[in-house]
Amino acid sequence: MIVPVSTYRLQITSAFDLDAAAAVLDYVTALGADWIYLSPLLTAEPGSDHGYDVIDHGTVDPARGGPEALARLSEQATTAGRGILVDIVPNHMGVNTPLSNAWWWDLLKRGQASRYAEAFDVDWPAGHDRLLLPVLGDGDTELDKLTIVGDELHYYDNRFPLAPGTADDGASATVVHDRQHYELVNWRRADADLNYRRFFAVNTLAGLRVEVPWVFDESHREILRWVRTGTVQGLRVDHPDGLADPGGYLDRLQAAMGGRYLLVEKILEGREQLPSNWSTDGTTGYDALADFDRVLVDPSGQERLDALEAALQAERGGLGPVSWSELVYAGKRAIADTILQSEVHRLDRLIPEVPDAVDALAELIAWFPVYRSYLPVGRHELDTAVRLARQRRPDLDATISALLPVLTDPAHPAAVRFQQTSGMVMAKGVEDTAYYRYSRLTSLNEVGADPSEFAVPVDEFHRRQQTRLAVSPASQTTLSTHDTKRAEDVRSRISVIAELPDEWAAVLGTLRGLAPLGDAPFENLLWQAVVGSWPASTDRLIGYAEKASREANLSTTWTAPNEEFENAMRDLVRNLAEPGPLRDTVTAFVDKIRQAGWSNSLALKLIQLTAPGVPDVYQGSELWETSLVDPDNRRPVDYGVRREYLARVTAGWLPPVDETGAAKLLVTTRALRLRRERPDLFRRHAPVEAFGSAAAHVVAFDRGGAVTVATRLPVALSRTGWGDTTIMLAGHAWQDTLTGAHVAGGEVRLADLLSRYPVALLIPAATAQPASATTEEVAP
Repeated sequence: MIVPVSTYRLQITSAFDLDAAAAVLDYVTALGADWIYLSPLLTAEPGSDHGYDVIDHGTVDPARGGPEALARLSEQATTAGRGILVDIVPNHMGVNTPLSNAWWWDLLKRGQASRYAEAFDVDWPAGHDRLLLPVLGDGDTELDKLTIVGDELHYYDNRFPLAPGTADDGASATVVHDRQHYELVNWRRADADLNYRRFFAVNTLAGLRVEVPWVFDESHREILRWVRTGTVQGLRVDHPDGLADPGGYLDRLQAAMGGRYLLVEKILEGREQLPSNWSTDGTTGYDALADFDRVLVDPSGQERLDALEAALQAERGGLGPVSWSELVYAGKRAIADTILQSEVHRLDRLIPEVPDAVDALAELIAWFPVYRSYLPVGRHELDTAVRLARQRRPDLDATISALLPVLTDPAHPAAVRFQQTSGMVMAKGVEDTAYYRYSRLTSLNEVGADPSEFAVPVDEFHRRQQTRLAVSPASQTTLSTHDTKRAEDVRSRISVIAELPDEWAAVLGTLRGLAPLGDAPFENLLWQAVVGSWPASTDRLIGYAEKASREANLSTTWTAPNEEFENAMRDLVRNLAEPGPLRDTVTAFVDKIRQAGWSNSLALKLIQLTAPGVPDVYQGSELWETSLVDPDNRRPVDYGVRREYLARVTAGWLPPVDETGAAKLLVTTRALRLRRERPDLFRRHAPVEAFGSAAAHVVAFDRGGAVTVATRLPVALSRTGWGDTTIMLAGHAWQDTLTGAHVAGGEVRLADLLSRYPVALLIPAATAQPASATTEEVAP
């Protein structure tokens, strides 16, 4: 098996298609990345900019360039010595426009007689043998809007097939509708009544039963053709937790791939490990992201920020301090009782022998500590949920006891369904709810991370990297993705707040006084996003504020927007664009922490690129990446300016640490190139100890010849300087690959080593080459 040294993620869209990817291949190669990593390529819903709503498994999306463009890219990548990793989506299909999806169209037309009735995960009895489609708007007369056009039923621009012979007698559209295998219902009924499995709570993404052999074969035939012909070298599986049998699926996929590189987008909670029986080479790296962020957070700020959060939460609810675990429980229970209520009801229908089990099932799911179990693996996680549920709800003890024999039986349909449902509720209740209700330090509120873990000591950081190297050395590591809530450099700047908690509390008080919203924790979350991404456009910040406030689901919601609150929020953002005290307050604080944020950013990038695992660089993040939550993080990338900076760095330019972000590109290209060209220098992870008065301000490690040195806690360091602080290296001569400076071995003064940049990447001088000697030319 060939494992990439590194990857570079590209979002393939109609605006940036496969030919556009081929056009930047020379740049990605010169930057130093090993493989390119592509978002889904199969034909998706018209206008989709992410590709996770696949409508045809048999074709490369024409809007993304089609099969010819994929072949051209593959040929160019092979010539350049690059591999291709592609994202695939086995869990669901896009059904927003039924006519575009032949499988879904046939299901609607023929119902349970359709060949594809086995492919989609539908509970027919729950809909009285009809598939409920939540598409109707509010109002008692919506069915009056139905019309018959040829052999189709139309509702405004929505088109649905007519079952053969159901409209031959000239009956009204409403009567004909009643004869179909589907029932159009009010969109609000999806929460409680929907009878098909979705991706989370997205009505337009219908779950597939990929565990059915022919469904696997037909949905993977084209993907596997890419692998077998060498068009692509590896696959990344989206959301395996939604599958009925993730382990069995991966066994089959890996066998069909012939043992090629295979990753899973798996969210691990806390110290949870990837199931050892999975046929995969690792995760997409959210677990690594959490560790990288936290080693740069000042633990001394926790107590003050805890107190601030408690005060803000008390102001919101008047209930005193609220713990992260309680927010998680509340968010998950609310999701189980509202937008995913239909999934809990479906689970209940599978256990008729236990009456009135909905409440107990929702409680168990709300307390489930990880995304899901993989029975018999993970039985202890269910035991934990049982213990916590009984503590909170002793009145459910008897029902929980009756459920246990069922939920612990891997063969029982309810146990399978419970495992699929717990992951949905975790994702919606935590990532899309609790993350937006908890504002202590929002750089910690990231996918795959536990916001209750404030900081990671340096020695614990090293232990975790050694574990990663031993357990999953081929697993990806990441800092930014299409799913992260805040891009890496936004988080790096926000993390500085941990060094200035009292000052932040004062600034927040000023900002809230100037533009009050009446939701204290959300105001803290919003102002941190503003500070972290500043300067950001008004449109971007309004988009973020609207999404974040609605996801929090307290002061406003997606289904019932609070216009007064949202108008005040939009006015707040618009006022930031105008001269005045609001803008002055934000600008002054950003000016104070900007350099420290950049220091954190360079440290974070170098640590990720050189630590154990396969580092991924998200498109464009070789310069400052200040995106917020999607779709902000899928904005177009200016490769022209990146080519210019790379050409200058290649020619020997050592850029300043400033607004351009060119210093980050320098760090990125030097680290990527070194990993690709000298893999022999990256075979272990050994801590490099620091000595002296500022020893706490450095994290350093030896990867087997390449030594990473990174500054941490830069605000406090700026007050004292490095002073007498040193690290101990082997006695031979070294060279910093970032600056080209030569360093004598033995005791190395950090004041000298880190005089230009807050990071250094050292290699034995005898093996070093001039920085530009091995760099391919890249067109400016």
